Amino acid sequence: MKGARILRFFATVILVVSNIIDMTGQGAYLPPDKPKLVIGIIVEQLRYDQLEKMRNRFAENGIRKLLNEGTYFQNASFQYMLTQAAPAHATIATGAEPSVHGITSDYWYVPLREELVYSTSDNTVSPVGGSYEKGLHSPVNLQSSTFADELKMSTNRKAKVFSVGLKENPVIFSGGHASDGAFWYDDVTGTWMSSTYYIDSLPGWVSDFNAMKYPEVFLTNPWTLLKPREIYADCLPDTNIYEMGFNGKNYFPYDLDKISSRSRSKLGRDYSLLREIPMGNTFTTDFAIKLIEKEGLGKDDITDFLSMCYTATDYIGHRFGPSSLEMADAILRLDSDIEKFLKYVNDSIGKRNVLLFFTSAHGISEIPGVLESNRIPSGYFRQNQALQLLRSYLNAVYGEGSWVKGYSDKQIFLNRTLIEDAKLSLDDVQKKVSRFLVQFTGVATAYPYSAFEMNDYSSGNLKKIVNNFNPQRSGDVIVTLNSGWVEKDDNYVTNHNSHYEYDSHVPLIWYGWAVNRASITRKVNMTDIAATLSSLCRVPVPNGCTGEPMFELFR
Repeated sequence: MKGARILRFFATVILVVSNIIDMTGQGAYLPPDKPKLVIGIIVEQLRYDQLEKMRNRFAENGIRKLLNEGTYFQNASFQYMLTQAAPAHATIATGAEPSVHGITSDYWYVPLREELVYSTSDNTVSPVGGSYEKGLHSPVNLQSSTFADELKMSTNRKAKVFSVGLKENPVIFSGGHASDGAFWYDDVTGTWMSSTYYIDSLPGWVSDFNAMKYPEVFLTNPWTLLKPREIYADCLPDTNIYEMGFNGKNYFPYDLDKISSRSRSKLGRDYSLLREIPMGNTFTTDFAIKLIEKEGLGKDDITDFLSMCYTATDYIGHRFGPSSLEMADAILRLDSDIEKFLKYVNDSIGKRNVLLFFTSAHGISEIPGVLESNRIPSGYFRQNQALQLLRSYLNAVYGEGSWVKGYSDKQIFLNRTLIEDAKLSLDDVQKKVSRFLVQFTGVATAYPYSAFEMNDYSSGNLKKIVNNFNPQRSGDVIVTLNSGWVEKDDNYVTNHNSHYEYDSHVPLIWYGWAVNRASITRKVNMTDIAATLSSLCRVPVPNGCTGEPMFELFR
């Protein structure tokens, strides 16, 4: 009997050890109690299917390393209507829908001021290290706390929290309210900057980094294909009629020096081009590595947080579409940036000490012309024409007047003061506008404000609109377009900003620390990221969080 008990004991020990090895997928060790550094890598405009399409072309130690060694959630999506950068980063950070955190879109119309308001605009702050208008930004409009905020407060502000990226609103919302520093790109001066919301002056290492003038290097070398042309065989032809390109040219190679050179009347270089080429992501990677080094992230037992926001793919997708050589090359170059970053982090901090998630802020629709060439219904919704006809219709029904105050992101803002003075029912006017707009080609639905003011919907497209609805910032009538249709914009050939799969379904990979190798097919909401981070790091969930922890990461 005694011998049998001894045998059972040793069998149990062997089983436990085997489970540890199996759970980690990284060798026989128990991971630290908490990660030393949490890193969020958020790519603006990367569809789930694009990652899958390029998967076998990635380098061994870049995105493929994340896929091979991490937990891959294959059905992660945003559950709201207006899939844009600002709502996405706010949703990931807060674990709440736009209806709760308040960032309903990149811009929203304020009828009382008769102007569009940018999501991070704040005239009470001043620029630090850059041009004036580029520095008037803060998280003042974000109405919920973020994971980073809760991490900061739970450690008595000892946790270090930073965010970096070329565009200010992803950076600001990812970092939250209590961040130690948020740095974005000033495309006027070609330097990294911030605002007085965070700091009074740039750290010395940032000034030193700016002094290196890396944008000059990136913008004086040509953009050529990273790999042999046959690697891109499943992309659209390099010369096609659908893409916009730069200065009328839409095929490789791109003479960036020439494109970024200003006209004789405007001396100097146009540094904004760096936002629209893959080298902008490389610039972000180099800056993030320098930040980790100089700020000492992940060097003690208190969990730190860094958000990295890659935005170049968004501009490239808008100009060239998701099936272009340019987009494929941008993704392959992003893979090289990820490879470089992972090597630095693993070498300097260690994989077992870092918890990383990799995801995207939204997808994008195929170019309508490409869809139409394949006999798939598509087109451009010409909102300016629709708005003009709507004004004429309301004048005919109610008499001459400025019945429409403004339009933004498929939302009509009515002149409520005029409607009240005319003793009209606001609900009736909203319904008339809705019925008028659904007659336009490409419009799927048009809902009045009242449809969402007092109602909740448990599922479907109406639920996604409700998740995006905020009484203070949403319009009187909300329009949705048919799948494959996008709003007309002379600056782009295609867009995102819908609830459809191609815009809302994004990749989500967890890597490092105690993360196992796994592939998960169940549907998860992007609000679940903040809830998961809070649970893993043992801090309170953000105060508006509606997401749930991803239980697969808690084995």
